[in-house]
Amino acid sequence: MSLPALIAVPPSLNGLVNSQREAFREASREASNASDGPAVAGWSAARWAAFDRVLALSDFVAEQVRRSPELLLGLVGSGDLDRPMAPGELRAQVATAVAQAANEEELGRALRQQRNRQQVRIIWRDLTRQADLAQTCRDLSELADACIDEAYRWLYPRHCEQYGVPTGQRSGTAQPMVVLGMGKLGAGELNLSSDIDLIFAYPEGGETVGAKRALDNQAFFIRLGQRLIKALDPVTVDGFVFRVDMRLRPYGSAGALVLSFNALEQYYQDQGRDWERYAMIKARVVAGAAEQGEQLLQMLRPFVYRRYLDFSAIEALRTMKQLIQQEVRRKGMAGNIKLGSGGIREVEFIAQAYQLIHGGRDLSLQQRPLLSVLATLEGQGYLPAAVVAELREGYQFLRYTEHAIQAIADRQTQMLPEGARDQARVAVMLGYETWEAFHEQLMHWRERIAWHFHQVIADPGDEAGGRCEEVAGGGWLPLWEDSPGEEAACRQLQQAGFADPQRAFRQLAELRGSGVLRAMQRIGRERLDAFIPRLLAQAAEHPDPNRVLDRVLPLVEAVARRSAYLVLLSENPGALRQLLALCAASPWIAEQIARFPLLLDELLNEGRLLNPPQAPELKAELRERLARIPEDDLEQQMEALRHFKLAHSLRVAASEISGTLPLMKVSDYLTWLAEAILEQVLALAWRQTTARHGTPLRADGSLCAPAFVIVGYGKVGGVELGHGSDLDLVFIHEGDPQAETDGAKPIDGAQFFTRLGQRIIHLLTAQTNSGQLYDVDMRLRPSGAAGLLVSSLGAFERYQLHDAWTWEHQALVRARVLVGDSEVASGFERVRAQVLGQPRDQAALREQVSQMRAKMRANLGTRATEAGRGAHAFEAQAAFDLKQDAGGIVDIEFMVQYAALAWSGAHPALLRYTDNIRILEGLEQAGLLPGGDAEQLREAYKAYRAAAHRQALQKQPSKVPGDQFAAERRTVMRIWAGLGLG
Repeated sequence: MSLPALIAVPPSLNGLVNSQREAFREASREASNASDGPAVAGWSAARWAAFDRVLALSDFVAEQVRRSPELLLGLVGSGDLDRPMAPGELRAQVATAVAQAANEEELGRALRQQRNRQQVRIIWRDLTRQADLAQTCRDLSELADACIDEAYRWLYPRHCEQYGVPTGQRSGTAQPMVVLGMGKLGAGELNLSSDIDLIFAYPEGGETVGAKRALDNQAFFIRLGQRLIKALDPVTVDGFVFRVDMRLRPYGSAGALVLSFNALEQYYQDQGRDWERYAMIKARVVAGAAEQGEQLLQMLRPFVYRRYLDFSAIEALRTMKQLIQQEVRRKGMAGNIKLGSGGIREVEFIAQAYQLIHGGRDLSLQQRPLLSVLATLEGQGYLPAAVVAELREGYQFLRYTEHAIQAIADRQTQMLPEGARDQARVAVMLGYETWEAFHEQLMHWRERIAWHFHQVIADPGDEAGGRCEEVAGGGWLPLWEDSPGEEAACRQLQQAGFADPQRAFRQLAELRGSGVLRAMQRIGRERLDAFIPRLLAQAAEHPDPNRVLDRVLPLVEAVARRSAYLVLLSENPGALRQLLALCAASPWIAEQIARFPLLLDELLNEGRLLNPPQAPELKAELRERLARIPEDDLEQQMEALRHFKLAHSLRVAASEISGTLPLMKVSDYLTWLAEAILEQVLALAWRQTTARHGTPLRADGSLCAPAFVIVGYGKVGGVELGHGSDLDLVFIHEGDPQAETDGAKPIDGAQFFTRLGQRIIHLLTAQTNSGQLYDVDMRLRPSGAAGLLVSSLGAFERYQLHDAWTWEHQALVRARVLVGDSEVASGFERVRAQVLGQPRDQAALREQVSQMRAKMRANLGTRATEAGRGAHAFEAQAAFDLKQDAGGIVDIEFMVQYAALAWSGAHPALLRYTDNIRILEGLEQAGLLPGGDAEQLREAYKAYRAAAHRQALQKQPSKVPGDQFAAERRTVMRIWAGLGLG
């Protein structure tokens, strides 16, 4: 493409110029201390015409001239405005300015003043058509190279004076820094207001020499890199030099600022992703040690260019473009001439697709400047000459347009202006009389580029010009890859509904920089990169997306190395949706899944997840699972039991959260689950113990089969298990304690059943990779912790009738056989009925129950209701302990237990059930408790337990605000007093 035509500035812009010309004249007079001094006196009409043109079109140049007229006067006086720079001349000017700096503040000022001077010169020559696109880009890139390298060369020796000379541990030589320029800087194609993408490196590890305190080489270069960025990036009263972007380095902003050559090579070899190959094509040494820098690029070349024909690059570039298109649509950036359809990026993608595919074999493609690559593609026959001609002309038109947009205000933007004045400026700079004429030509080139891009990059299955299928969560990928920067990322998070976007951004940054991610292989990192945007997209659909991230990101970190789980969630949006819903609802579930990621499999089938099986189906499923495992593989059997428990506990919790399972059913299922597990644990323990010692005998000499039961007390006995409940158990047998077993290593019956009990406890409580099955509490056995682990039925009966305390009889109300021998179970039921139904002095019973409850309140309850004094004492409480405070769960349980002990002798039907709800129904049916009172106690009990379940799922103690359940508590305390329990 030839230079755009130099047409006159329209009259609508002249008003901008007149005032600026007069202001400049005044300023120049002051600068030269003479009336219409010699600085401008000799200006020709052509010079003033150029002045008017440039200042009408560029607010940036107008501002620089207004602030510093001597800048323009110097450029005119030196002749720099009227000629191209000779090779090395621009660098020499920067070097001269930098050499005069005495400190870092002066260094920064010198660099900024040089940048402003050169920027005015470059824009002036571009707008007056004294320089073409190639020369403008070359000057800008040389300016950046000079500023970076001269700043480095000024800083490095002073840094060494302070910290010592960084020295290689292996070579023993001084270590320099290498600065790689990426993107347009690397290709020598910098635009008028581009930032610079850099990567810092140093050749070899070691430490500094010559300072009082040695410093690790990496720490030395990190501090040096920070000083170099400070010299270039911050905006001061003199402006800035270049905006520095370091996010293309390994691990992005979470990674170390500087890495050794070996660390860089290892990273790209193990974890480098497709987009990093794409970026590394243009990498060039722009500052520091050039020779060592070229060695580094040679080390990284195999990562960029494969030795084989790499057609996978097409798919990678296609995905990248789909993500860009989604972002353009999301942000309404159709007017973006870089990222929009038919924009600059599409021409770059076409060229780089061929480079990545063929560059490993065809060395002629291993180059950086885009126009040179296009020429090679034509010369080597990869693309027809007509196609290359259209791509070249369209690309140049877009780059001229990009420079025109940025020349106006020195802003880093590729968006077409919307205001009439700036539209007129862009049209003039491109050689068009009107915006409409310019825009028509622009759209022509964008359409041609888009068409060619589709031929090379688009999915073969797509219709020409059709919209690409969206990449799931693609709008979030730039944020995850840290490309938009913190401010833009937080803005996107806030717009998506994150109440605390800074916290979310920080969490994602911490995940990016975590040790787990650093250790991931490339395929795992690619899977994570595919998953996180999907996670963010779905999290944004929740009422509290911050909470979702709080609870799900620990899981992501836990499973990152087992990236198959990430694939599972990426490829099953329903499973991911279910995961987020469950984790948002319950930190307990989130923690369970994070600890045991195998639970993610349960999310694949929503119908199964939210419909846990009935008790017989539970038992059958577990039997079938264990039947597939060899009997001698105890480790696998224990894992299978734990996986079964984890999976079904999750299903019950999910069903409760979703509302498909009411409270009473939740406890039923959790209790059935415990019974199914105990049945198989008893069978395993029996099989293992008898295999070692043989089978014990009954008193009549017959074999026990097994003459043993597991009795459940408390919540499991009362069919009221909650999430994470432990098991209160008692073991009872009816074997002959003296008779020896019939095995190869015989022991007496008492020892056998003790070892059987120990085995059961081990199987239940042992920690494996999948955790433990249950915590087990055996303190309710006869004589508590001082008693035998396993009792005979006769010993149990004698203890209960003659030695047990009243509180132990209260506990027996909720005791039942969970699994084991049916004959022993019948014997236990007989003993229980006999013990609970015996005559009692009701006054003494009331006193004993009241005293026990008072002790519990004093030790465990909230002080405001200690001993339950006063029906309104609780009103001053800050919190209400659902279980222990007056009017709470334990009060209801104690009333039920008191009633069973007091009246079951006359009403044995009260002993039929062990759960509080059905005992209360029995009391109502027997007329022992007024119907209204019984119903109110049942409703209060269910309400308390439902709240306790919610607290458990939230990983909170069973306490709620003190003003909750006031009516229920008054009712419970009234009925308590009415029973005479005081």
